[in-house]
Amino acid sequence: MRYLAVDLGDKRTGLAVGDDELRMAQPVCVLEVPIGDLLITAITKAIEEQGVDALVMGLPLHMDGTPGQRVAITTAFAKKLQSATALDIHFQDERLTSAAAEEKLSGSGKTHKQKKKMRDALAAAEILNDFLAND
Repeated sequence: MRYLAVDLGDKRTGLAVGDDELRMAQPVCVLEVPIGDLLITAITKAIEEQGVDALVMGLPLHMDGTPGQRVAITTAFAKKLQSATALDIHFQDERLTSAAAEEKLSGSGKTHKQKKKMRDALAAAEILNDFLAND
């Protein structure tokens, strides 16, 4: 099964793909589109381009594992996305995925602006790697 991971953000949303055979994820892109219908359209286009079978949404939990206020935003968006795509959506704890992405970028030699453009897609890849490792 091929998955598209979504690291939802207010202004930038990272996407990554991977499958349950290789159990590896790779970043696809960062969509610089605010949460709403345009973002659903952009993700739907990525789904078609990447030929995915299911989605994995990062779930923004607090460090103690309790739901943060962004969980409601994420789950509401996921419901709209599921209605638009008819794909199954799985949720994966996204704690520390941004930190892991930042660590991967730290020695890259890229400028702050270049890192910013990649960070969310790398975080989505971390979310998907975690999901695939636990699947």
